[in-house]
Amino acid sequence: MSESGTSRIVKAVHGVQGFQPDPDFEIQMAEYLRQQYSRNELIEMYSRFAMGESDFDLRMRRAIWRAVAKKFGHGIRISSGVGFKHLETFEIGDRVFIGSQSYIQGRFDGKCSIGKQVWIGPQSYFDARDLIIEDYVGWGPGAKVLGSSHTGLPIDVPIIQTDLEIKPVKVETGADIGMNALILPGVTIGKGSIVGAGAVVTKDVPPYAIVAGVPAKFLRWREGYELLEENKENER
Repeated sequence: MSESGTSRIVKAVHGVQGFQPDPDFEIQMAEYLRQQYSRNELIEMYSRFAMGESDFDLRMRRAIWRAVAKKFGHGIRISSGVGFKHLETFEIGDRVFIGSQSYIQGRFDGKCSIGKQVWIGPQSYFDARDLIIEDYVGWGPGAKVLGSSHTGLPIDVPIIQTDLEIKPVKVETGADIGMNALILPGVTIGKGSIVGAGAVVTKDVPPYAIVAGVPAKFLRWREGYELLEENKENER
């Protein structure tokens, strides 16, 4: 709340500034790194630049990600302390921001796709063994997604030693995930929907819905959304 005690509206910043593709020298550097070093060597090299805040650190993080990732766009900002596993499975679009101390855990045979103009708040966690985040998604600080769980069977075996069941998670275009929300395995967050802060999402969220709570429940449709007959069930 402002000093005057009233709310105020300011213009959005992310993704609205002029866009310039990454410079050629940076792309050439990534290609050089790819040719000269193994994946493991590049990952080890990344640790040298992971925590720095300088422009050079930022460019090196970007160059190494570009050299290893399956697909890597332009104008991506990787903040300090961002960690990952199986970077080679990542596909990342243009102008993505990844906040500091976030962690993206892929899997060697998995898929992690992050669309263009996605904003990820600091200290977020992604179980990205089978994860799709489409374009223009906002991801609040500390929000998390789980894409897998142990079967817990047989019961006489420690749970941590039982098989892992992986279920795909999808966050559709323009959705917004609140601070510290948690999305569970197998869930799809619909286009343009809003997940409230701290919510635990256990089932699919329809497009343009607003959900909140533990477990998350439907609250209402976003203002301006024309309700379709097929979605009226969600109101009941």
